[in-house]
Amino acid sequence: MTAVDIQTAKIHADGLFRRKRLFAFGVPAVILVYFAYIFFAFDVPGLVQRVNVDNARTLASDIWSHKVHVIRDNRNGEIAYAVEGERKGEYPEGARPGWVSGTDVVKVDLGGDTTVRFLSDNRTQVNIPGFGLVEAQAEGRKVTTNLPADLPDWINASDRRVAITTPEGRITLTGSKTEVFNYFAGWELFWFTLDSPYHGVGIGQILFGAQIDPGRGNINGAVADFWHNKMWRHKDIAWAIGETILMAFLGTMGAAIIALPLAFLAAKRFTPVLLLRAATRRLFDFVRGVDALIWTVILARAFGPGPLTGALAILITDTGTFGKTFSEALENVDDKQIEGVTSTGAKPLQRYRFGVIPQVVPVLLAQVLYFLESNTRSATIIGAITGGGIGLMLTQAIQTQKDWEEVAYYIILIIVMVMLMDWLSGWLRGKLIGSKDG
Repeated sequence: MTAVDIQTAKIHADGLFRRKRLFAFGVPAVILVYFAYIFFAFDVPGLVQRVNVDNARTLASDIWSHKVHVIRDNRNGEIAYAVEGERKGEYPEGARPGWVSGTDVVKVDLGGDTTVRFLSDNRTQVNIPGFGLVEAQAEGRKVTTNLPADLPDWINASDRRVAITTPEGRITLTGSKTEVFNYFAGWELFWFTLDSPYHGVGIGQILFGAQIDPGRGNINGAVADFWHNKMWRHKDIAWAIGETILMAFLGTMGAAIIALPLAFLAAKRFTPVLLLRAATRRLFDFVRGVDALIWTVILARAFGPGPLTGALAILITDTGTFGKTFSEALENVDDKQIEGVTSTGAKPLQRYRFGVIPQVVPVLLAQVLYFLESNTRSATIIGAITGGGIGLMLTQAIQTQKDWEEVAYYIILIIVMVMLMDWLSGWLRGKLIGSKDG
């Protein structure tokens, strides 16, 4: 090797090391610049400032617990007791929680020595250990209290509203009503509402004990009251899940049925006419290029809300996706099997039926079953827009800003539904295609 060659190799090596050092420095620098852009573009500092830890804590507790409301109407002095503050959860007339006592002066014991007393003339006393006795009176639209000017962060007070949050519960006072929230773990009234004779009865007594309701057998009556639970709406939920699965099934299967014959028009080896083949492919690009949610909005304006609209949105989008994948599978079929069928004197349709379809069936079924599972999730979101399925119920529960235990319940059901559909599609693939997974 000459000196020139050595010098050339040295220059080349120096350049190579220089590029590597530049690459090693440049890639982290680009990533750092990108994260800096995200930091300011998404206003991360503003998001941090707007974080409300108290709201997050209340939301988290509402997911796994329930609250019982004790409400005094300051206009007429009447006191009502209701789970989650709903009419469907009201205690029957003459009944109230065990931690409420008194007649002329009603005392609410929140636990931990925290008590609330409803006095005459719309007066309220709240005894908070370590803080003292808070006295408040509703006068028209205003609330007057003995609270000092310097308040702790767990008390929010104005002349119109006073809110006190303690580890034991919350108290809200306004001119129109005084409301006490007492929290308990669990989803109350999930099985039976307060007006059901089976509320508070153990499963053993229902199955093996004496007849509880004179007009009904224990099991039949318990199942009926659970199924028609007015608060948790188990019957409506079951119907909604059925609608969601039906949307996914109709959309996926309808798309597969439409896409299969169109896929032959998009496959070069079965459609030699370039113009027809190109038009079919552009049709697939168009319908799958628009997301199913966009089709949902368009179809809802045309046909109105409903599960059928969601199914059509899935059908349109998946027709394009299936058409593309099916046509690619058709391009790769083996000619020997087609030639063997042709040698028997089969007609063109028979050649497709016995020479082509058996080769692509595993690919087609695998794609259809996968999309059936995926569309089950998509149908939940689509249902929230079109007004059908479990997605609508989930959206309604979120919009109320108070039924977060129901939101958690619906999310759990959606996860279970998707898991079951995943298992079912895997089982079907194993049975129909012979795959090992399941």
